[in-house]
This record gives sequence, structure tokens and C-alpha cells, in this order.
Amino acid sequence: MRELTYFVAVSLDGYIAAPDDTFDAFPMEGEHIDWIFAEWTDTLPGVGLEMVGLKADNSRFDTVVMGWGTYAAGFPHGVTDPYPHLEQYVVTHRPDRELPGDPGAITFTDEDPVALVRRLKQTDGSGIWLCGGGQLASTLVDEIDRLVLKVNPLLLGDGKRLFAQRPYAVQGFELTESRPFASGVIANQYVRR
Repeated sequence: MRELTYFVAVSLDGYIAAPDDTFDAFPMEGEHIDWIFAEWTDTLPGVGLEMVGLKADNSRFDTVVMGWGTYAAGFPHGVTDPYPHLEQYVVTHRPDRELPGDPGAITFTDEDPVALVRRLKQTDGSGIWLCGGGQLASTLVDEIDRLVLKVNPLLLGDGKRLFAQRPYAVQGFELTESRPFASGVIANQYVRR
């Protein structure tokens, strides 16, 4: 069965984006970026791959699931097909999906995210990447098999949380790797207990 991995950058105080959905406060240079280029190439957007001359091989992920806010983050930069090398699913209830450009082969769905992920886990392929955001992650918390948190050495104070508010329920994960970088970023990997 395929795994669902929530791979995301987060601040020390638990935010994955500023209140306006931007994430440019997170450091974009340093060893942690080299690590992403080398080991997590499948998570780079198509324009990023092209800029640095890399090609995703889909060995880690061949599918990405994201909410509308995460998907729309690329609109100001003219990006409407962020991960053309992946099978892309955007979970949204927006009936009027007015896009500023061609979305490529993206699947927009209002299907229950849990049912969607369970169905995807049963298909052949490599991993499934939960790209964001916090509301979708909160909905899918019971389906997340692995967390890869790029913990950034800063406090945002407000913004989009790693997980949106949900009913109290303890979810246990085991730390399997912690990798510090000179930039101050620490990449922590956890698997569900």
C-alpha cells in the first residue's frame, strides 16, 4: 500500500504560511535546499526544476494532494500547473474555479479527502505527497503515514497552521531521523506508531 507523506516547511511556532498564504519568510538558500534538490526532487515545482536543470524521477512521489489555498499560491507568479511531473489533485468545494491560466492535467475534486486518499493508497505507484494546507492536513490526519517537517528557525506569530483546529485526539508518531543544517533548519522525519 502506498504511503501518504505530509512534507512541509514549518516555523518554530507551528505555521506553514503567513496570514496571506505566503511563505517567503522561510530561508530559500542553504544546505537544506541542497538536501531537497538531492533527496526530495519530486517536491520541486516544475518551474523550479527547469530553473535549476533538474528532472524529477518520481521515485519518492508520483502523486500530490493539496487544498485550494496551496494550489492558488502560485497564481501571483503565473503558475497554474505547479507539479506537471506528478498526478495532481486539488481538493476544493469552489464551484467557480476561475483559473488565471491553463491548469494542465490537474484533477479538481470535491470528493471527501479521506475517501480520495484511501482510494489513491490502493493504486500502484510511488508515494503520495500531502503538499498542504493545514485544513486539509487536519482532515487527513488519520491517513498520514509519515511527517517530514522542515522546521525553520523563526517565529511567524500568526498565519496558516501546520494542522487546523480539530477535536482533541492524540496521534502518536515516532522520530526516525533528525537532520540539522547550517541554515538553522532542522528536517525531522516521523512515522506513525
